[in-house]
Amino acid sequence: MKTILPIALLLGLTSGLAAQDTSKAAQAPAAAPAAAPSTATVEAVLARSVVDRAPQDTGVAFPPDVGAVVLWTRVTGGNGQTLNHVWFHGDTEVGNVSLTIAGSPWRTWSRKTIPADATGAWHVEIRDAAGTVLKRIDFTVGQ
Repeated sequence: MKTILPIALLLGLTSGLAAQDTSKAAQAPAAAPAAAPSTATVEAVLARSVVDRAPQDTGVAFPPDVGAVVLWTRVTGGNGQTLNHVWFHGDTEVGNVSLTIAGSPWRTWSRKTIPADATGAWHVEIRDAAGTVLKRIDFTVGQ
């Protein structure tokens, strides 16, 4: 009986042990959720200036000595979102301005300095946080 007792105890202790399942590799943490598409509606115009939150001297063709161009934007339904004005000379990105929309409707704008020798085709895109282009405006300088 004395020899059976230690064997029974040993079996009793080991039967409660569970093997660790190593067949499942550690899973990587979930990627951050992608930014949701914007629900904002945008209206936009290019102008030479903004006075009392309204665009002045709007257009899509500017002289080489324009100095700066303003992209004025009116956003509806985008409260709390971030939009970007992304400026291009030809196909080269030359500016990116992040703008927080703090109400609806909301008026905002960004200004791009245009060097006198930066003539030719330009465009500016309004993008949401996911990078989706909501609006694009093509314009020229000095032509």
